[in-house]
Amino acid sequence: MSQPTGKRNISTLILGAVGVVYGDIGTSPLYAMKETFAGHHPLAVVEGNILGVLSVMFWTIMVLVSVKYVAVIMRADNRGEGGSLALLALVSDLTRNNKRLRWVITLLGVFAAALFFGDSMITPAISVLSAVEGLNVVAPRFSEFVVPISAVVLTGLFFIQKHGTGVVGLAFGPIMVAWFGILALLGIQSIAHTPHVLAALNPAFAFHFISADFHRAFFALGSVVLAVTGGEALYTDMGHFGKFPIRVTWFGFVLPALVLNYFGQGALLLQDPTAIENPFFLLAPEWGQMPMVLLATAATVIASQAVISGAFSVARQSVQMGFLPRMEIKQTSDRERGQIYVPFTNWTLYLAVMGLVIGFGSSSNLAAAYGIAVTGTMTIDTILIAFVIVLAWRWTLPLAVLAVGGFLIIDLAYFFANAIKIPQGGWFPLAMGLISFTVLTTWRRGRRLLFNEMKRQKVPLQALIDGYEDCPNRAFGTAVFMTSVGEGVPSAMLHNLKHNQVMHERNVLLTVITDDHPYVPAAERITITDLGKDFYRVVVHYGFMQEPNVPAALELCAEHGLKFDMMSTSFFVSRETVIPSLTPGMALWRERLFCALSRNAMSATDFFKIPTNRVVEMGTQIEI
Repeated sequence: MSQPTGKRNISTLILGAVGVVYGDIGTSPLYAMKETFAGHHPLAVVEGNILGVLSVMFWTIMVLVSVKYVAVIMRADNRGEGGSLALLALVSDLTRNNKRLRWVITLLGVFAAALFFGDSMITPAISVLSAVEGLNVVAPRFSEFVVPISAVVLTGLFFIQKHGTGVVGLAFGPIMVAWFGILALLGIQSIAHTPHVLAALNPAFAFHFISADFHRAFFALGSVVLAVTGGEALYTDMGHFGKFPIRVTWFGFVLPALVLNYFGQGALLLQDPTAIENPFFLLAPEWGQMPMVLLATAATVIASQAVISGAFSVARQSVQMGFLPRMEIKQTSDRERGQIYVPFTNWTLYLAVMGLVIGFGSSSNLAAAYGIAVTGTMTIDTILIAFVIVLAWRWTLPLAVLAVGGFLIIDLAYFFANAIKIPQGGWFPLAMGLISFTVLTTWRRGRRLLFNEMKRQKVPLQALIDGYEDCPNRAFGTAVFMTSVGEGVPSAMLHNLKHNQVMHERNVLLTVITDDHPYVPAAERITITDLGKDFYRVVVHYGFMQEPNVPAALELCAEHGLKFDMMSTSFFVSRETVIPSLTPGMALWRERLFCALSRNAMSATDFFKIPTNRVVEMGTQIEI
C-alpha cells in the first residue's frame, strides 16, 4: 500500500533537514568540550568545573537555540523564508515610515550578512580539521598529515560545487542520521558508567560555576558558545524545509543526541581527566575510533557543504536586493530552485578556507577565531526580532522587555567573551565582515548616487512621446529599452535617436524590480501602463530569492494584451561607465571601489537572460 503523498513529503523534508540544517551545530561536539577545558583559557578538569560547564552548555542550547530561534524567531518568516536578509526585509517593511530608523536597521542587517560570510570561511576549516585530528588519537604518527589531508578534502568539496550537490545531497540525510544516532549511543554508554553527571541538568550548577569565579567563567564562555554555533542555521534554512520539519527534528532527535553526547564527554572526564586530550574520539572504543574519524570527516564535509550553500544563497539575495553587483549565478538542478552555484563566492571562500587551514594549522588555533561572527549575528538577530515583536506581534511591553532583554543579555555576554579573543584570531571574521560590509554598502550607496544622477539628466518622457511623429525613420518591430529609473527617457533610447535617428513602431520601457519578499507569484509579476502612441511601460517584479528572466516575463504580457514576437523584438541596454569625481557623494576611495565593482559586474544581457543576438548595447559616461 503506497504512502500518502503528504506523509511522504514530510518524511523527505525531515530527512533533508537532518542532513542540511544541523551539520554545523551537529559537529560542534568534536571541539566544544575540548576547547573549553584545554583551549586558550584552560580550566582545571575537576568535578565542579565539569558539571558547571555542562550546565552552562545545556541551558545555553535550550535558551538560545530551542527558545530564541526555534520557538520565537522562526515565527518571523518572510513569506516562508528566513535568514538575516529576509528578516531585514521584513523589519524594513515594518519601519518604512521612519527613514532614520530604517537606515539603522539596514546597516545592522547588512552587517549580519557580512559576518555570515566571515563565518562561512571558518566553519569548513575548523570542522574538517577537528575531524581529521582524530588521527592524533588513533595513530599519532600520522599527526603531521592532518593539515594536508584536511586541505585535500576541502579542495575536493569546493571543486565539486560547479556540478551541483543533488547527487551528494541524497546521502546527506542518512549519514547525518547515523552521525546523531552514534553521538547519542556513545553518550548513553558513558553516562551509564557515571550517571551522577546528569546532575548538571540543574541550572544551579551553572549559576554556581559563574558566581564562584566570574573572571574564569567569563573566559570559559568564549569556548562554551562553540556548542551553539550553527544554531542560527535553523532560521536561515527555514525556507528550504519549513518550520514543522525543523522543529520536529530538533526536539525529537538532534537536541537529545547533542545533549547525550556532551554529558557523555563530561562523564568520561569525571572518570578520566586525561581524556581532555580529545574527549570526543576517546568516547568510542578503540576498535571504533578509526571508523569514527571517517564518519566525523563525512559529517564535517556535510556541515561545510551546508555553509557553502548558505553563502551562495546570501550572495544571490545580496545581488537581488541591490547590495552586490550582478554576478554569475548558475542553477544546478532543474527540480530544486534553491540549488545554485555562484563561482565568485565559491572560489573566494576556497582561498580563504585554504589560508585558514594552512595559516592556523589546528582546530584549537581556529577556535579563537570562531564565535565572534556567530555571536555578532545572534545579537543582531535579537535586535531585529525586537521590532517584529513590538510592531507586528504587538506583545505586551513587560513580556517584550523580558524576552528581548533576556536574549540580549546572553548574546552580549557571549559576544564580549569572544571579543577578548580578537588578538588570537578573532580579528579574522571581523576583518572579513568589515570588508564584506564595506563592499555591500558601497555598492548600495553608489547605485543610489548613480540613479540620482541619471534621474537628474533625464529628458521628460512625455516630450519625446508628443514629438514621436516627427521622427522621419521608423524601424519595423518592437524596441524594448531596459531602464532602472522609472522616470524620463532611457539613455539608450536617447542615444539610439541621436546617433541612428530612428524609432521603432512600438517602444517598451522595461524595469525589473526586486521586492522585499522572497517570491512574487507569476500572477503579480507584470504591471503594464499604456503611455499612448505605441509607448508602453512594463514593470516586472521578482522576489529576492528568484532569478530574473526577461523573455519569460514578456511572455506573461500576452495575458494583459501586449504580445511580443522575439524575432521582431530588439533589446536596447545602456551600459554606464562610472567616473569618480570630487563632488559630494562618497569618499573618493569608495567611488573608485564602486567603479571597479561596476566594471566587473555581469552584463545585464546575461543576468536577465536576454538573447544576445537581439541586444543592442549603448554606452554612456556618468560622474558620481
